[in-house]
Amino acid sequence: MEISVLQKERYAYKPKLPESLLHSVSEIAVELGQPTESVANQDELRKIFKHSYGKPIAAFVKGKNEAASRELKVGVILSGGQAPGGHNVIAGLFDGLKKGNANSQLYGLKGGPKGLIENDTIPLKDAIIDEYRNTGGFDIIGSGRDKIETDEQFAASLETAKKLGLNAVVVIGGDDSNTNAALLAEYFLDKGSDIQVIGCPKTIDGDLKNEYIETSFGFDTACKTYSELIGNLCRDTNSAKKYWHFVKLMGRSASHIALECALQTQPNICFVSEEVEAKHLSVEQIVGQICDSVVKRAERGHDFGVVLIPEGLVEFIPEMKKLISELNDAIAANEAQFAAISGFADQLAWLKSHIDAASYNILQSLPAEIAQQFLMDRDPHGNVQVSRIDTEKLLEGMVAKKLAELKKKNAYKGKYSSLTHFFGYEGRCAFPTNFDSDYCYSLGFGAFALISLGLTGYLSSVRNLSEPANKWKAGGVPLTMMMNIEHRHGKEKPVIRKALVDIEGKPFKAFAAAREKWAVETCFLYPGAIQYFGPPSVCDDTTKTLKLEQGK
Repeated sequence: MEISVLQKERYAYKPKLPESLLHSVSEIAVELGQPTESVANQDELRKIFKHSYGKPIAAFVKGKNEAASRELKVGVILSGGQAPGGHNVIAGLFDGLKKGNANSQLYGLKGGPKGLIENDTIPLKDAIIDEYRNTGGFDIIGSGRDKIETDEQFAASLETAKKLGLNAVVVIGGDDSNTNAALLAEYFLDKGSDIQVIGCPKTIDGDLKNEYIETSFGFDTACKTYSELIGNLCRDTNSAKKYWHFVKLMGRSASHIALECALQTQPNICFVSEEVEAKHLSVEQIVGQICDSVVKRAERGHDFGVVLIPEGLVEFIPEMKKLISELNDAIAANEAQFAAISGFADQLAWLKSHIDAASYNILQSLPAEIAQQFLMDRDPHGNVQVSRIDTEKLLEGMVAKKLAELKKKNAYKGKYSSLTHFFGYEGRCAFPTNFDSDYCYSLGFGAFALISLGLTGYLSSVRNLSEPANKWKAGGVPLTMMMNIEHRHGKEKPVIRKALVDIEGKPFKAFAAAREKWAVETCFLYPGAIQYFGPPSVCDDTTKTLKLEQGK
């Protein structure tokens, strides 16, 4: 197989580990803390997770682990969207297993959770693992968004695990996937099975985090990839002295990516969905903020700029959130009837009697091509697919219209030209940074340690991440500790709570303190491409978000 020069060099990279995982595997012991509680709904969750609720925090320490050398069979699942570093989680898990016992086996469960349901597996050997070390993507075994939800699916999963003789299943995924892992761990215990389930925190969105999960893997690489592209746009527009670039960034429920990219590149405008919701900002107010920046910069002779827009912004604008909610409910309640309506005009006419008049007027006021995007097929959870709504084009069009009105009133004398972009998939499978390569390998090796120590229902954890890797602290967090009850599919369900941007937190406050200046002046930063070779200060550096959160 032909490979690039960089890929060849990345194969040779040796990921760094926390000191607690550098010992012989027989010397990796565990120190358990006090019993834990979920973040909310303790009574309800205690009933759902009768066997696994309230487990203690686990920290790895030097000691004795006589079980580390036992022969193990482990299945691994990549679940949900891709994130840089997933291959290194598997490599760390594989290497841990082999250091414990050379006869231990790792099975890749292909295509996500359905690989466990349908017993679609591949034995992962040295040759396969070595082909994917330190590379992006999930192509080693593929991923999928299936969930293990029904009684039949849980039973089939247990049957597959028994047929393979598995001692444990490792689920690499985000909040929904690790909620599934918690339910699977509980199911196995309820059925009297000693098959363990361990999770690993993955999502470029950065919304799977708490005190013990300081960041989800892939966030560092994705943000640096997007920031390079944004920085390139900043430099280009500052060179040409024209074009306002409207950039939508991946991140449905949380604006962590947009905030981090803003801190890295200092654009003129960046919206944070959580602040928009907290301040009840309307579309008109959002457009007004952009226009205010355009006008003030034009007065300085700067007819150019950059605007960052989080993917999920439309769901946080009050009137749009109401519209989307009503559309979701109306379409879900009349799914077959709505699906039979072929044309947009007919869909619009049908909706007039199925949603609130104010919401209908908003929908009707949108450009037809944007309004149609609100009516596209729903995702598996019944929600509008916000990544398919061209929010950047909607705002750009409204800004152009508003500026034309200002020009007629002689309140704007600049020249306005614009371009729109969506940076999403470009960052999901990039070569992982040294940070993500090290972090992911540590998470995988830590997952092995949790298995060897007999724990189940835990998420592999590595903390103190703004320090050099040898000072990182590894262990495990009970999955139930991160959960609450939420309304999903018309039912109350246990889910890991998403971590949204804290508008009282240090990263947001650092951004808020500078944005008024950025809106008027040209303060762009150009972070450049990810560096894999060179001084640690450049190559091992982590996100500004993490450093600010940890007072660095």
